Amino acid sequence: MFSLIWCRLLAAIKLYLLGLEVLVMQLLSTRFRLPAMPRQDGKVAVVTGGDSGIGYEVARHMAKLGAHVFIGSRNEQRGLAAVRRIQKEYSEAQVDFQKLDLASLQSVRQFVQSFKERDLPLNILLNNAGVMLVPEGRTEDGFEVHFSVNYLGHFLLTWLLLDNLKSSGKPASVSRVVNTSSSAHRLGQIRLDDLNSGQSYSAHGAYCDSKLAQILFSAHLHQELQRGDFPVTSCAVDPGMVDTALYCHLWTPLRLAQGAVARLLFKTPAEGAATVLYAALSPALEGERGAGYWANGRRERTTPPTSDPRTQRLLWETSHRSAWSWRGRGLQLRLKIGRFSGEYLSREVFGRGAEFRESPGKFGRVGKYDSSYSGKGGPHNRLTKCGSTQSRQDM
Repeated sequence: MFSLIWCRLLAAIKLYLLGLEVLVMQLLSTRFRLPAMPRQDGKVAVVTGGDSGIGYEVARHMAKLGAHVFIGSRNEQRGLAAVRRIQKEYSEAQVDFQKLDLASLQSVRQFVQSFKERDLPLNILLNNAGVMLVPEGRTEDGFEVHFSVNYLGHFLLTWLLLDNLKSSGKPASVSRVVNTSSSAHRLGQIRLDDLNSGQSYSAHGAYCDSKLAQILFSAHLHQELQRGDFPVTSCAVDPGMVDTALYCHLWTPLRLAQGAVARLLFKTPAEGAATVLYAALSPALEGERGAGYWANGRRERTTPPTSDPRTQRLLWETSHRSAWSWRGRGLQLRLKIGRFSGEYLSREVFGRGAEFRESPGKFGRVGKYDSSYSGKGGPHNRLTKCGSTQSRQDM
């Protein structure tokens, strides 16, 4: 018991000291101001958590520039209110709301299915929604909340939307995946045998771990996309200390103190959104120039664990197994996976009662996804070779 209390206390102390360090550096630095961005007419963007805070400011700015923005949020009332506010400010804005609960893998799949039914391109995916310091708990799929909302839900969302991103990107105007991360990743650890933090749970540690996982995924995804020569980039962005509702689960005395300090010293949501928007929209960041980890308008180096290829690969593969261990209702998912180790693979995963089991070989890059109703239950996982003459566009 004592060791558990000490573990939680130490994780909290480390996170608060890091927060103090980041705040001091933020106050001593010149805040990045977003330069004028080009019009985004004809482009489509998905913004998770776009009903408030940084996500709202990103959605608002993109809509102002002419992009068709989809706000994904679990709170329908707040999401629709955000759409109305943006449309009231910009009468020509194209903004839609679709319900998305990242704590539910079924909800993620339903969001993707609804989006794909619209037959639209997808140029920008902003994985922005997140939680911090929530009480210990498990999602309906059995995952720790920080791990599911901050990382695994976005992992699955990105995976299922990759075909849209790839088909929408062009060499001179690539599609972009932008992950809103945090400097808290510096304190994170990846324990592949305990991603649910079940051995010694700490809300502070779980938050840091989820942010590290996010950056590892972002880096590995970019490498896989570049290896396949796809017109899509992936990056992570640290918006800094921003005055949003993210801190609502702080211990009450700390929350009251934080509220007073934030109004004076933290960035506003619009300021926090500046680097996120820069990574998503700037013509200067096409291709490799847009990859990596960004903070305050510039690319920065991260901690050594984030660039460890073995950790990246193992987390990637473990995340696949986790995402497809979900037990859903009658969704048939067909994923045609791109070339990996000289093979083309096709994987079918059926919904109700299905369990994902890793087949021999490693995972490749995702290609086309489609969904249809299947009344069949029971586990089904088929791995087959496809013709090597298949074009990249058809993958």
